[in-house]
Amino acid sequence: MKPRLFFVALALLAAPPVCAQGGFVDNSGRSAASAALSVEEAKKLRDDSPVQLQGNIVRALGDEKYVLRDASGEIVVEIDDDVWRGVTVGPDDKVEIRGEIDRDFPGFSVEIEVDAVKKP
Repeated sequence: MKPRLFFVALALLAAPPVCAQGGFVDNSGRSAASAALSVEEAKKLRDDSPVQLQGNIVRALGDEKYVLRDASGEIVVEIDDDVWRGVTVGPDDKVEIRGEIDRDFPGFSVEIEVDAVKKP
């Protein structure tokens, strides 16, 4: 019985600590297509396309929706409460968001469903 307890304890010590993980992990193996896009470029992409944008969140619209602005324009982003992971930003703070295009129907407005937020 004691050897089993020893191996369980060893496995727990060897596992990476979950509480030490941050809210954003950079994937160094990402493709060039996932480099930061402008808002205007993002608006032209298909539904569910992965995106990375940099800009400023200039206002809250309510219901977890915000307006992200960069030099090319504005887009609505949906950031669920659990995605913030302790990051606090104001209109003057530059942010980087990662997520995917959320387009209900072709020709209608485009939003970004955000998976991660960080200050660069």
